[in-house]
Amino acid sequence: MKARIAWALASIAVGVVLVLLWQIIADMKILSPAFFPGPDRTWKAFTRAAASGDLAPRVYATVWRMLIGWALASVLGVLLGSLIGSSPRLRRLLGPILEFLRPLPASATIPIFIVLLGLSNAMVLTVVAFGALWPMLLGTVHGFEAVEPRLYEVARVLHLSKASVILKIALPSALPDILSGLRLSLTVALILTVVCEMLIGVDGLGSWTLISARAFRSPDLYAGVFLLGIIGYLGASILTMVSNRLLAWKARSP
Repeated sequence: MKARIAWALASIAVGVVLVLLWQIIADMKILSPAFFPGPDRTWKAFTRAAASGDLAPRVYATVWRMLIGWALASVLGVLLGSLIGSSPRLRRLLGPILEFLRPLPASATIPIFIVLLGLSNAMVLTVVAFGALWPMLLGTVHGFEAVEPRLYEVARVLHLSKASVILKIALPSALPDILSGLRLSLTVALILTVVCEMLIGVDGLGSWTLISARAFRSPDLYAGVFLLGIIGYLGASILTMVSNRLLAWKARSP
């Protein structure tokens, strides 16, 4: 516990030092203040936007799109990954297709989804879900593929049904890979949400930062980027805590 507290304090200290360096560089005006505001001006822009009531709806819109798209991707990824990962035949059949689609940049599909769904929230959610699906799907497939074969032999001896094998044997064994996929897909969901908001102009933090950049409101731009970083950090931290709780049995096992 003491070591954990010490590392947490050291991490906070590093963050404070970085903010101080940022302020020193901004005060020295090595870069133009019009493009590189200090943390003091960035904080003032943040508080001004929060006090005006313009920031909260944008934060809510971005977080809502991110979470809905991520939730859709997570459900589909676990379901499809469970079916594919638990079947060697499906893995051989669909493996080449998955490897073809996996490296495809999700942002490259945005024009296709715009044609199909128009400039709408449905298009944003579809793009986010499509991009966030692959870390979840492939993580689940890998987790099921790595299950100890002897566990499947025990399941056959006990005459367990396919559903029982997945729920009682494969899914718990694949849980670490699934949780890793959840964390990675959440990051992808946030990135794609911001990209879509910038491209099609729907209200959110993405469009706010882009408008701030075009209007040369650099403090607002930095405040938006900093806020997006906080959202990503909080999401990852929550999932890490959930993962540690769910995988506590693994740490106790010999």
